[in-house]
Parts: sequence; C-alpha cells; structure tokens
Amino acid sequence: MTQKTIVVTGASDGIGLEAASQLASRGHHVVVVGRNEEKTARALERVRRDDPSAASYLVDMASLAGVRELAATLRADLASIDVLCNNAGTVFAKRTLTEDGFESTFAVNHLGPFLLTELLRDRIAPGGRIVNTASVGHYQGSMNFDDLGFEHGYQIMRAYGRSKLANVLYTRQLARQLEGSGVTANALHPGAVSTNIWSGAPSFAKPILAIAKRFMVSPQDGGARITYLADSAEVAGLSGGYYEKDRIKEPAKLAQDDAVAQRLYDESRRMVGLD
Repeated sequence: MTQKTIVVTGASDGIGLEAASQLASRGHHVVVVGRNEEKTARALERVRRDDPSAASYLVDMASLAGVRELAATLRADLASIDVLCNNAGTVFAKRTLTEDGFESTFAVNHLGPFLLTELLRDRIAPGGRIVNTASVGHYQGSMNFDDLGFEHGYQIMRAYGRSKLANVLYTRQLARQLEGSGVTANALHPGAVSTNIWSGAPSFAKPILAIAKRFMVSPQDGGARITYLADSAEVAGLSGGYYEKDRIKEPAKLAQDDAVAQRLYDESRRMVGLD
C-alpha cells in the first residue's frame, strides 16, 4: 500500500479525530488540523500512536486570515497532499458574525473550507481526493443570494442547512472543474453523530438532543464514513458524489442545479477575496 499524506480539518475531536486515527492506523501520514490548542495536542498524541510522523496545525476556520496562513504553511511544509478532508464544522444558536463580517455558521462550514481548498487545490497530487463533510441537513437548505447571511429570519437549522447545501454544491462544482485532472471531489453525510458540534444549540433544544443522542451513531462510525471516501479503492476515480452510509445517494434537487453551484462558487470567491 502506498502511504498517502492526508490533511484532516476539525480533527481535534469527534468524527475528525476518529477519521484521522483510522487513516493513521492504515499506514498513512496524517496532518491534524484543529482550533483548540490543548485538544489538538491531545489528538496529535493519539494519532502518533500509529503515525509517529503525524503533524498538527491550529486554525480558526471562521478567520479568513487564519485560513490563508494555514494554507501558506501547508504549502511550505508539504510537497503535495494526497487527500484533503474538509471536516471542520459548527452551529450557532444565535446569529453571530465573524471578524470578516460573515454569518458564522456559513463562514466556518463553507467559506473557510472553500478558501482552504481553493488555495491548496494545485497541491493535490494526481489521483488525489477532496472529501467534504456535508450533512443530510442539506436537503432542507435554501440558497438566497440576496441574504446569504440570514440578516432576516435567522434560525439555527436554517443556517446549518444552507451551509451544508453549500458543501454539496461546491463539491459538485469542484468535480466539474477537476474533471480530467485525476483529482476527485466527493461529499458525505457522516450520520447523525453524537459529538460536540451541537453544543451551540439553544437551551430549549438540549433536552431533545439528549434523547436524540441515544439513537445517534458513534463518532467512530461517523469517522469511518470520512475514512471510506478518503481511502477506499471502491471510490477511486469517482467524483462529484454525495454519499450516505458509504453509498452514493441523489442529493437535494437544489444541490443538482449547476447554475446555483456556479453562482455560489463565484460569490464565494468574491466573499473570501479571491477575485
């Protein structure tokens, strides 16, 4: 088996950490990216049990300057990347703005990963893969380009659904752009996973989530969904797909709209300052 260099964001805990650990146990060189210094250090220690050469980097995906700095550092430190797993994600109970002035759920879940991918895509090795953690929540997502940041009518699940719809739209757009390059892009729903991502949910929802967590899959199982798209021979060469339980599934109708995907791509480039 050929060793791959695999970058995993949101890898300080939850499904990102599980995926990083699983990929290291398969003999790959894993780069752990997290936001919290202490948690990321603990994650790196765990991953190094299987990959002594594993490295870690810190970034707040809400900060475009931070993402740019991370991309520059990775470009300097890594000759090439075989797999980029965009897994960092969050939700906010109340509408919150980043230092760049963007709605935080959209910024962390879409704009940050979008910018990182665009800045690194020429470093993805031939035969490499881009894996985006989306969600079944994208089926309820909308895409109002006149109010992407929900200045009007913000609700936690509406914001989350839009950000995850953006993940699927961007994945499909990437796949079209990368066609013929040997690099693939796919998105996945990791399952309803019992992790800390919902710690930002409003207080009234927490009793419901406490009950729901009893029926959620484990972080190990959710991480395995990322590992599958990152390393399975079954999906080699396949691109533009949305996967649930390691099987390709038709995404939301809106997620299949090429015009919406193109507009989101153009608008995202403008928002992150790539134009």
